[in-house]
Amino acid sequence: MRAGLSDLPWPAVTASQHEPVLLDEVVHWLAPEPGQVVVDGTLGGAGHARAIIDRLRPGGLLIALDRDPAAIARAEKELAGLPVKLAQTNFGDLPEVLAEIGIKTVDGVLLDLGLSSDQLADAERGFSFQSGGALDLRFDPTEGEPASRLVNRLSAEHLAELIFYYGEERFSRRIAHAIVEARRETPIRTASQLAELIRRVVPAGPRGQRERIDPATRTFQALRIAVNEELKSLEVALRRLPDCLKPAGRLAVISFHSLEDRRVKEAFRDDPRWRALVRKPVRPTEAEMARNPRSRSAKLRVAERCE
Repeated sequence: MRAGLSDLPWPAVTASQHEPVLLDEVVHWLAPEPGQVVVDGTLGGAGHARAIIDRLRPGGLLIALDRDPAAIARAEKELAGLPVKLAQTNFGDLPEVLAEIGIKTVDGVLLDLGLSSDQLADAERGFSFQSGGALDLRFDPTEGEPASRLVNRLSAEHLAELIFYYGEERFSRRIAHAIVEARRETPIRTASQLAELIRRVVPAGPRGQRERIDPATRTFQALRIAVNEELKSLEVALRRLPDCLKPAGRLAVISFHSLEDRRVKEAFRDDPRWRALVRKPVRPTEAEMARNPRSRSAKLRVAERCE
């Protein structure tokens, strides 16, 4: 766990703008009860956390983790007085968090692997394509290297592989070569700079219409996954979390692209410590997708810790 939040280089804390995805479904499948201990491994805007805390009282406890110091700082204010323990750390480090606070096992764990609206709204971090701020993309500003450093130092071949593998982008080579050509004249420093470059080189779809998503989406996804080592973190967590759960304790995972969902599906299928509770992933309702378009790609899988 990390400390010293006031020393971290993020702006002043603002109220959360995030709308939690699949909220009712998460509460239904985790089924938190008074007196239980549940972990929200991806606190974000604390929308899921609030709903879970409501069902844990009296006598229960929520342990909330996030790699993003801004999320933890915000929660320290917004969740003050509630039965919650906060830690700025990776969800794969849950065994160490539990050991530190003297808890052996918990009743449930939630992982919401998506970006929060608060991160997208922060112009200084580069998660939004329109941002004139630095192309950073790190959840924790003290770990790893910013995305701008990657795009300005990797070879065209390496960039193409990264964008294709993590972003599933079929124009990865074209984008990588354009990046290398552009940086010869001017280093790529901002999110808007990179997004505009990608839009210029990705061809339009049929009849001049581009895809529904922004052409820069997959490249930004790839860079974000790379700088935060997101898939590695997920794989580590899926191996370590069974030992943190009581028998019949549940793990609920919300994923937003096939690379994540595939790993969750395979872990729930192949690891004998898990018993999958849903055959197919739970998807948002039409009403939720209309209200919150960012929920469109969300998939919820749930498994139970076997005896």
